[in-house]
Amino acid sequence: MNPFIELGIRHDIVNAISDLGFENPTPIQEQSIPVLLTGSNDFVGLAQTGTGKTAAFGLPLLELIDFDQNKPQALILCPTRELCLQITSDIKSYAKNMHNVKVVAVYGGASIMDQLREIKRGVQIVVATPGRMLDIIGRKAIDFSDIQYVVLDEADEMLNMGFQEDINEILSTTPEEKKTWLFSATMPAEVRRIAKNYMTDPFELTMGTKNTGNVNIEHEYYVVKAREKYAAFKRIVDFNPEIFGIVFCRTKIETQEIAESLIKDGYNADSLHGDLSQQQRDKVMKRYRDRSLQLLIATDVAARGIDVSDVTHVINYSLPDEIENYTHRSGRTGRAGKTGISIAIINAKEIGKIRQIERVLGKKFVKAEIPTGFDVCEKQLFGLVHKVHNVAVNDQQIDQYIPRIMEEFKELSKEDIIKRFASLEFNRFLDYYKNAPDLNASADESRVRDGERTPRSGSGVNADYTRLFINLGSVDNFTRGDLLGYICNTSKINGRGVGKIDVKGVYSFFEVPNDEAQQVVDAFKGANFQGREVRIELSGAADGERSESRSPRSSGGGYPRREGGSGNRERRDGGRERSYSGGGSGSGFRDFSGKSKEDRGERRRRF
Repeated sequence: MNPFIELGIRHDIVNAISDLGFENPTPIQEQSIPVLLTGSNDFVGLAQTGTGKTAAFGLPLLELIDFDQNKPQALILCPTRELCLQITSDIKSYAKNMHNVKVVAVYGGASIMDQLREIKRGVQIVVATPGRMLDIIGRKAIDFSDIQYVVLDEADEMLNMGFQEDINEILSTTPEEKKTWLFSATMPAEVRRIAKNYMTDPFELTMGTKNTGNVNIEHEYYVVKAREKYAAFKRIVDFNPEIFGIVFCRTKIETQEIAESLIKDGYNADSLHGDLSQQQRDKVMKRYRDRSLQLLIATDVAARGIDVSDVTHVINYSLPDEIENYTHRSGRTGRAGKTGISIAIINAKEIGKIRQIERVLGKKFVKAEIPTGFDVCEKQLFGLVHKVHNVAVNDQQIDQYIPRIMEEFKELSKEDIIKRFASLEFNRFLDYYKNAPDLNASADESRVRDGERTPRSGSGVNADYTRLFINLGSVDNFTRGDLLGYICNTSKINGRGVGKIDVKGVYSFFEVPNDEAQQVVDAFKGANFQGREVRIELSGAADGERSESRSPRSSGGGYPRREGGSGNRERRDGGRERSYSGGGSGSGFRDFSGKSKEDRGERRRRF
């Protein structure tokens, strides 16, 4: 008997999921489906991404809802439009053998009028992002009085993105007697509060230890100098010829710049970030799912909801601001029981962050060495040899050309032919990696302890960087992302090269490569912000350095405590979408005249 039938799922649904390749339930499905099928419990499920959570709640919903009634009975809230579309598609696939199942996706970046028409025609399951859902509620275009089930999927990420007030407002329109099912990859205090506020004695299910990573994922880190990060990144990619990966960056501008550089260098890559239209995002994701893209360069939020099978590598080009985000990033690989590799490319000052992530994940990172030029060439060459050895030959088609091919090659030995075919593909690697330098930087771990670094000199700044003081800070409504954008816009430097940014109350510190420091100082001469002069100095010369040195959060590049939030977040929800991740210019970034560009009804939130 099919294991899903034994869990209580009926035959027509099991037949549908069998066609999708479902053979045995995952641990979260096996444990949660029997509980949810009773329909009598609030529920908290903690499990890593890629473990089958959509089926864990989607299959029970299809069993519990009355599809003879064309009115909303279940609401699924999720953080991003990609995840919204993915959940909607999955539930429709599960229900393909059922009659009159109506599932509507409600998300920003698409026509709200089309979504309203779908709702008006009748719907039983609404899958929504919070911002667009509030817009529709505000139009009084939906009646939630018959809602029986609310699912909060990726609850931790919705809170990280500032959706708590939206969730409160949406849930206030649903009946008190509904059942709430909460699914999350991590369980920070904010998610625990949601469970306490909206649930009554929920059934709690934890797959693995809280906040730990997928056991099928190996974690590696490479230590490089900041100015050599991109070269090291390319070398890692070249050393893995069959890589099919997602590369995570800190900001949208960094994402775009790296993708453009990779494309210029001949790689199959593209970017995914919040400044793309929905049509552009769909196009990029289609190419990635079709595997015509080898590398997807993405920001944290833009990548949420990506459910692509067989991702071999996740590369952290920049570490995230929150430890929990590392768990979400690495969860893009090693899905559905398969193995994967998560790589972090760091400088020596970030060893402390790696140690913190290790403690949270309960898993040790392996310090790896950037391969040499010879190693890369050898790997690429034998990758080509294996392709030739395993290629499928269509004898019927190729036989007609063999006599002429043999005639062309009659003066060449077998060894000459092999050399020439290998060189067709291989010469560019030989040329590029000829005399390639060693890119490994010393981790100097004896000088780094859990995020605290003993200064070599008075400043404790990385030798490759100059640390600068600026008389702007959080009281001016600057986050780290905002300040990065302001610095790059004013000085015209590349955001990818900016180092650590510490935003204080009335001032901040930031690092720029030594050869760009004077350019930044000169660019800010005469600059004004909201009517007052902007002052840039070497950090050692700034009065604020003394107070900064006393701050318990100023040392070593460790992760900040959560109560202040990261300040470097992007909000995604179509028409209600705002970005605060900094860098570059254009409609997605703050207006540094000091005036707000917030959309109607949008509220800026930090946790």
